Amino acid sequence: MRPHLPLSALRVFEAAARGGSFRAAAAELLLTPSAVSHAVRKLEGDLAATLFARDGRGMALTPEGEVLLRHVERGFGELRYGMTAVSVRGVRLLRLHCAPSFAAQWLTPRLGRLRLACPGIELRLAASTDYTRFVGDEFDADIVYGLPRRDGVVTVPLGEEVVTPLCAPDLARGITSAQALRGLTLIESDNKKVRWDMWFAANGVAPPPPNGSRFDRSFLAIAAAADGLGVALESLRLAERELASGRLVQPLIGRAKDVRYVGHWLVFPPARENFPPLRQFVGWLMSELGLAPVVPARP
Repeated sequence: MRPHLPLSALRVFEAAARGGSFRAAAAELLLTPSAVSHAVRKLEGDLAATLFARDGRGMALTPEGEVLLRHVERGFGELRYGMTAVSVRGVRLLRLHCAPSFAAQWLTPRLGRLRLACPGIELRLAASTDYTRFVGDEFDADIVYGLPRRDGVVTVPLGEEVVTPLCAPDLARGITSAQALRGLTLIESDNKKVRWDMWFAANGVAPPPPNGSRFDRSFLAIAAAADGLGVALESLRLAERELASGRLVQPLIGRAKDVRYVGHWLVFPPARENFPPLRQFVGWLMSELGLAPVVPARP
């Protein structure tokens, strides 16, 4: 026989842990503080574990409470996703976290096409360099830069990217070889996996000392290069709009070796794999990238 699952008590516990007090949980759940305290004490009695350490100044989760909170957040998140997956009412919400430059340079300009290809999906997009932890129902998926660091997630490589020098057309006229770049202002992207020293090594040229502006986001380096501030070493995928408009060009196309690598990955929890909005988004994403559907790497 399966043990009783005290959902109401777990909800009270989650609210108290998130709010940091019984009073805050009571206000959120429209209960009295004594009712919240009673529910938590009963849960502690059922579990034979102390979940909160209390003193005169407040309360904090015990190690046992922290463990339970992680599972409760994940469990309530799964319940919400399950209800959304089978509901036929309203929009289908997809919460996506994304690397900033991919979001700004590639994804956002295509949101109109996503809306046409996947009607009914409401995308909520957040961008930062942090990897999401997929706790609760914060995000369904993450597009990360660099090989995912977290275990226990499904990973989908988003294809090979070409990294090459890019600059404004006026600056390109004097660039005839890799050696010619040594005397120019080279824009640095501090968080890139492919840096100038790697590119020069691939072309058999000693790299010059740093002499240009430094940025921590590719979209800033691309904008600086388009404004004529120097030569950026960036992904053709991320710079496709500037290349299409003619604001940027490839000065050494066909005359130097490019660096190719898999820069971005889609990751999501295994439990989201059959979530309809995510499945639609993944199909659209792979099509937009010109990639065939792939079998994701499961944990």
